[in-house]
Amino acid sequence: MNIALVGYGKMGHAIEQVAMERGHSIALKITTANRHELDREHLSNVDVVIEFTRPEAARENVLDCLKAGVPVVCGTTGWNEGLAQARMAAEAHNTAFLQASNFSVGVNLFFELNKFLAALMEDQPQYDVVMEETHHTQKKDAPSGTAITLAEQILDNIKRKKHWTKEATGDPEAIPIIAHRMENVPGTHNIRYTSPIDDIEIIHTAHNREGFARGAVLAAEFLQGKKGNFTMRDVLGLG
Repeated sequence: MNIALVGYGKMGHAIEQVAMERGHSIALKITTANRHELDREHLSNVDVVIEFTRPEAARENVLDCLKAGVPVVCGTTGWNEGLAQARMAAEAHNTAFLQASNFSVGVNLFFELNKFLAALMEDQPQYDVVMEETHHTQKKDAPSGTAITLAEQILDNIKRKKHWTKEATGDPEAIPIIAHRMENVPGTHNIRYTSPIDDIEIIHTAHNREGFARGAVLAAEFLQGKKGNFTMRDVLGLG
């Protein structure tokens, strides 16, 4: 499979290594220096694009690839307002699109655990919930896309919670998400339910970027030859 990497920072390098280990070729590498090459001509021999850039660049990058008829796996978060347009573009141009807040297999299993625990807590009003996430200092969006996904899953399952906030609050209807930025932290997400009697806590800690990179390549392999919009739940067969 010929892969185009749009964004060639630390994640791009990690994806390249995993992709080559799995027998794929990197046909195109796009950075800010050669962004003009992200066109139909240069994408003509590309089977799938993997996009990891910045929120302000993702929408245009993704749309240009989809309009060229090339499937896109996108790991950039913080551009939720453009996702509907990207999904429509995938349908309109008869190709495929998959965006995820996190491609790690472990995190996606953690998503399932989070939903299950939140559903149990719907009938346990004595427990309140708070979230914390820690990432490297280069990460621009806060809270992380993964933290927002986790919070939205809790909101779907605990009706007494109505919204999330970026900090601790006395609002009983809010889920606080406390974001930390530290050197050399790939990503940690902590969800803690507290009561006067005890606490229940679930944590996912990434040790390096390999899990994110491997999941992105798995998603690219899954998209090859497909049409439409997909999620990591489709890739992992989670229903």
